Amino acid sequence: MSGTDRKRILILGAGFLQGVAIRSAKAKGWEVIAVDGNPRAVCAPEADRFEPIDIKDREALKAFAIELKSSGGLQGVFTAATDFSASVAAVAEACSLPGHSLESALNASDKVRMRKRFAEAGVPSPKFAGIREADLSRAQEMVRDAGIAFPLVVKPADNMGARGCVTVREKGELLPALTEGIANSRTGTAIVEEYMEGPEFSIEALVFDGKVYLTGLADRHICFPPRFIEMGHTMPTNVPEGDARRIFDVFVQGIRALGLSHGAAKGDIKLTPGGVMVGEIAGRLSGGYMSGWTFPYASGIDLTSAALDLAVGIRPRSLEPTARLVAAERAWISAPGRVSKVSGLEAARATPFVRDLFPRSFEGDSVVFPRNNVEKCGNVLAVADTREAAVEAAERACREIVLRLEPRRAETDAFIDETLKNPGLFPPAAFACSPVSGPLGGYVTLRIPDDREVFLPAQLVPPGKTLRDWQGRTVQEALARALDLEPSMEESLSPASSVEASLRDRYWKGFMAAGIQGLLYVHDSIS
Repeated sequence: MSGTDRKRILILGAGFLQGVAIRSAKAKGWEVIAVDGNPRAVCAPEADRFEPIDIKDREALKAFAIELKSSGGLQGVFTAATDFSASVAAVAEACSLPGHSLESALNASDKVRMRKRFAEAGVPSPKFAGIREADLSRAQEMVRDAGIAFPLVVKPADNMGARGCVTVREKGELLPALTEGIANSRTGTAIVEEYMEGPEFSIEALVFDGKVYLTGLADRHICFPPRFIEMGHTMPTNVPEGDARRIFDVFVQGIRALGLSHGAAKGDIKLTPGGVMVGEIAGRLSGGYMSGWTFPYASGIDLTSAALDLAVGIRPRSLEPTARLVAAERAWISAPGRVSKVSGLEAARATPFVRDLFPRSFEGDSVVFPRNNVEKCGNVLAVADTREAAVEAAERACREIVLRLEPRRAETDAFIDETLKNPGLFPPAAFACSPVSGPLGGYVTLRIPDDREVFLPAQLVPPGKTLRDWQGRTVQEALARALDLEPSMEESLSPASSVEASLRDRYWKGFMAAGIQGLLYVHDSIS
């Protein structure tokens, strides 16, 4: 590419998830200027130039972009996996660059504005009410006047990653949920919405030349109610073709209602008993690993590269798939505590069909049971010819990984105690048994892999039911793995053990609450 043809692009964000865009733009021979509020952003060194500018600060961004344009030129502005499409649009407008209009980007960033546009255009979406801190005293009345019945959903009006997002089942839960939602909102606004029953899908598209080009449809796997924790996604979806077409049609209606016209668009769409409904639509590529990893793995289309082309006014080349594979992303999580050791990463990487492993929690790190999608401990991506093979590989790799927690930590003790009192509530017990408040009873002998026997509470082997932990391990699988990691526990757990009942109970309470982690934690605390 000649010097006169070389593009110069400003990329907002220089974290790990923006690295794909930085590298893709550089591979095109473009000059990449990156900004991020974190001066030590991990991908900052990969840009040709980096400036520590908060991507929430639109005025500072516009001033910097205008300076760039006047001193060397600027052909585009872009972000990926951030919730700041409005910052991108503000810069594009100030510098007369290609992109969604600022008005449409604001519509796609603020959920109250979004719902109003959908309602005006007749786009299927839930009833809603926007509530600020000053409204809390009359929140019940506002919810009733909006025609919203329980259960309902409360979330921040302007955040991503399921931060502050929770299902509210009764009136007494509404005020705490609203307080959390408002605290997680940059504008101090929570939105209350009708609860939408049914499976959820993530959909990607590029919008240009007056058309919407569908580029991906994936199944989202949402777990641990009343929170909305995405434990993974699978692409492509296995939803019937007719439903997929209806999902796309409603998505297009939503894009038109918001006014998105040039750039990326992503949606979270629900297929409810009453039909397709829009969860939300954003004027950007999706967050997480979808647009940068699983979509190109499954289809062969470099979606980030195509979106970058749009950002500088180039019409993308063919968006037809060159591959027809299945990509499955799954996450692993932890009970609260501090990590003393991480086991199984190499075994997970060696699992057939696993393409990538992205651990985020290491020795010495503090971890929590996730309340949102940024508190998980890592993700694995698997790619295969069939859905069954890709999903099984991703889930098996996650089951290989165990975070051992430091002993005698107050947060871990509290998790075990409180979780066992209400094992079906949030956060859930690893093995959801009946509530436990006193001594355990009714012990039985169970044979586990490698011809070993353990003496465990009968409620862990209920007749006709197979209990599984957060990662899908059975009781037998979890016990076998725990003993592989710490063989010295076998003596305390075996039927022939002389360990006193109260100590045996401690082991099993840890296991019920936190699975492998809980069993190892109790053992290490006793030792």
